[in-house]
Amino acid sequence: MSGGPGKSEGRGRSKGARGGTRKGAGTAKGGAADAGTAVDEAGKGDGRSTLDTALDELYGTPPSAFVTRRTMLAAAAKADGRADDARRIRAARRPTLAAWAANLLLRAEPEESRGFLELGHALREAYRTLDATAIGELSEQRRRIVAALTRQAAQHARDAGQQLSDAVRQDVEATLRAVLADAQAADQWATGRLETALTPPSDFPTGTTPEARPPRRPPAPPPSPPPRARSSPKDELAERRRQREERLEQARRAAEEAQRRLDDRRAEHQDADTALQRAVDDQDRARHQRDDAQRQSAAAEEQLRQAQEAHRTAQEQLNEAQEDLRHAERERREAERRAHTTAEAVTHAEREAREAAQQLKRLTRRGG
Repeated sequence: MSGGPGKSEGRGRSKGARGGTRKGAGTAKGGAADAGTAVDEAGKGDGRSTLDTALDELYGTPPSAFVTRRTMLAAAAKADGRADDARRIRAARRPTLAAWAANLLLRAEPEESRGFLELGHALREAYRTLDATAIGELSEQRRRIVAALTRQAAQHARDAGQQLSDAVRQDVEATLRAVLADAQAADQWATGRLETALTPPSDFPTGTTPEARPPRRPPAPPPSPPPRARSSPKDELAERRRQREERLEQARRAAEEAQRRLDDRRAEHQDADTALQRAVDDQDRARHQRDDAQRQSAAAEEQLRQAQEAHRTAQEQLNEAQEDLRHAERERREAERRAHTTAEAVTHAEREAREAAQQLKRLTRRGG
């Protein structure tokens, strides 16, 4: 799962999180508080820049209308003399249907979304401190609330004219589970500008230190430590284990990213196949119309002396049908070109996925 930079979460369990998505829940500390601020802004525009307002509107637009709306907003910003805003608006990527539904849920249910973020903070804190009682209490809330919010997201999508398939609903649910388990995912969702569905980690992080999030910029290299006695074999073994785990995690993320790219290419290829089939169907219909017109023209020619008017009508129909056929043939050629391009993209993505999987397998074997 890709994560965004943010502040580390503080200690303590939020009462609002323990209460699920009750209205009036207090704001959790640390990262949940940062995320809650974004949720508060979902329902109001006070103090927000024109660019933020435009991007919020853009990511609240259904994916099918995203590109058109993006063009309009960028043009409006440029006309107002805000060239930098126009550039950033044009750079916005169209969200997947699942990401859009998750963004829509955040805006449509600000109170429940805030409580959900607080629940995630409390769960991560419970796992960090290995608080078995809190884990038991909050895990039951987690299952119930994720299921309820997934249903709400699907309902809001239906109200907006978008029907979510079972696969898309599963992506929405996975995104919500990622928000609970990962502070960076919570921060990403709280912006209301997800572009793709999030992938939850295999389990909640545990340990004795609070969650820490990567800084926005790489920190300056620390000063070289003074010489000290050689570390013990136990410390060296722990360090090697840590480095091996880091390499495995990097390989896993690379494999996941390659798989996501492969899924995107396959989806594009499927769209091109659908367009090609539609063009072929249109061509068949045009060919049948042309054949019918040709038969009518032939019959009119045989009865030319008695039915010149009928002949002229059939000739006009023939001309129109031939024009339709030429148009359909142009569309078919264009669709074949797009299908070929996407097929090459799928092949490239599959190769990347295999290479990433092989790299992961090699690292896993070394780690073993």
